[in-house]
Amino acid sequence: MIAAIEPILDARIGYTLLALFGIAWVGLGIWLGRHATTYEGYAVAGRNVGLAMGTATAVATWITSNTTMLAPQLALQLGVWGMLAYSTASFGLFAFAPMATRIRQLMPAGYTAVEFIRRRYGRPGGIPFFLVSVFYALTWLISMAMAGGKLLEVLSGIPYETGLTVVMTVCVLYTLFGGMYAVIGTDFIQSVIIVIGLVVVALAVLTRVEFGEVHSTLTRERPELLNVLFPAALMAIFNNMLFGFGEIFHSNVWWSRALAIRESIGGRAFLLGGVIWLPIPILAGFLGLAAPALGIGISQPDAVGPLVAAHVLGGIGAVVVFIIVFCSLASSIDSLLAATGDLLAHDVILPTLRRVGHHPLDATKRAAAGGSVVALGLIAWGVAMLNKSDLASVLFFSGPLVASCIWPILGGLYFRRPGPWAAAAAIVLGSGIGLAAYFTIGWFVASLVGAAVSGIVFATLTILAPIRFDFRSLSELDDSPGWTDPATAGESDR
Repeated sequence: MIAAIEPILDARIGYTLLALFGIAWVGLGIWLGRHATTYEGYAVAGRNVGLAMGTATAVATWITSNTTMLAPQLALQLGVWGMLAYSTASFGLFAFAPMATRIRQLMPAGYTAVEFIRRRYGRPGGIPFFLVSVFYALTWLISMAMAGGKLLEVLSGIPYETGLTVVMTVCVLYTLFGGMYAVIGTDFIQSVIIVIGLVVVALAVLTRVEFGEVHSTLTRERPELLNVLFPAALMAIFNNMLFGFGEIFHSNVWWSRALAIRESIGGRAFLLGGVIWLPIPILAGFLGLAAPALGIGISQPDAVGPLVAAHVLGGIGAVVVFIIVFCSLASSIDSLLAATGDLLAHDVILPTLRRVGHHPLDATKRAAAGGSVVALGLIAWGVAMLNKSDLASVLFFSGPLVASCIWPILGGLYFRRPGPWAAAAAIVLGSGIGLAAYFTIGWFVASLVGAAVSGIVFATLTILAPIRFDFRSLSELDDSPGWTDPATAGESDR
C-alpha cells in the first residue's frame, strides 16, 4: 500500500477526471467500432490500417504505464544505466519492422502468433508457446491494472481497488464493442496526448533543477547510480533488451498489428514507431534521477515519476500525470484485451467448435472474441485486487518466458529446417532455467539466461533433427479442427 503518501489532488478532482476520460474513451471506442461489422474487421481492422494509425498504435501500445512508472523506478534504483536500459526496448520495434512484412507475406489471411507457431511447429511447439503467450498477456494486464490503482491512490486518494476497477471496466467496454478498430483509433489520440504530456513534464523539471545539480547531489548521496560499471545495471541493459525482443516477437499484440497494417507500409510503421518511442523512457527516467536533488523522499520506488511531476507542477502536474498514465494504461490494456481475446477465440474456442462438428458463423466468431475479452478483464481485475506487490517484480517474472520464444519465432519465420521438438525444447528449457536464474540471481539476468539457453537448445536440435517445411502451406486458410498439422512434420533433411 502507498498509505504514507499524502494525495496531491482532491479526491473529487480525481473522480471527475476518471469519469470524464472513462466516458470519452467508451464513447469514442463504440463510435470507431461501427466499422467492425465482420470478424475480420473486429480482429484485424480489415487489414487496411495506414501509416499514421499504424505508427501511432505502435507508439501508444509500447508506452505502457510501466514506461511512465517503471522507467523512473529503474533510474532511481540502478542509476543512469537503469534509465537507458529501459530505452533499449525500442530495439524490439526496430527488429520487428522487417518481421511484420514477412508475417503478412507468409500469412495474408492469418490472425494470431499462436496460429503461426501451431501451423509451423504443430502441437509440440504450439502448446508451450500458447501457455507463454497467455501467461505474459495476463502478467502485463495485471501490472497495468496495479499501476492504475496505485497512480490514482497516490495522486488523488482514490482507493486502489476503485481505481483499477474503473480503468479495467472502461477498457473492457470499448474493446468489447469496437474491437481492433476502436483500439487503433483511440491509440492514435492517446499517443499524441502521451508524448505532449511527457515533454511538458520533463521541461518543467528542468526549470526547477539543472543537470549539474542532479549530478552533484547523486555524487554526494547516491554515487553508485553514476557508476558506469554498476554490475546490476550493466546486466539490466542486455536483460531488458532481450526482454523487449521477446515481448514484441512473441506477443499477439504486435502480430495482430502486423496483420492489420497494410503490407506495403507495415515495416515503416514499426520502424518509425521505434524512433518516436526511443527517447520517451529517457525523459521519464530522468524524473527518478532528479528526485534526490529535489529533496523528495520516496517510500514507494514505482511511484517516483508521478510524485516528481506533481512536486514540480503542483496540482497541474498531478492532473497532467493522471492524463498521461490513464492514456498509457488504456492504450496498452485495450491492445492486450483485443489481441489476446482474438487469440483465445481463434486458437482455442473456434477449433474446439470445429472439432465437435460445428462450423461457426461470423457472428459466432465475434461473440467468441468478445466473450474472451470480458473473461480476460475479469481475471486480470481479480488478481490485481489481491496483489499489490512491486511492479518490476510482476513484470520481469515473465521475462525469461518470452525471451525463450525469440529463436523459435525467428527460425520459424525465415528458415525451413527448424522442427517441432527444437521449438518445444527451446521454449521449455529456456523458460525453466531462466526462471531459476530469476529466483537465485535476480530479475536483471533472467531474460538473458532464458534467451541464451533457448538459443543453444534450438540451434543444437535444428542441426540434429532438421525438417523441410513448406512455407506455402501458411498462406492457406486455417480451418483446422485442432492443434495437429501434418505439414509441420516435414521431410527429414538427414
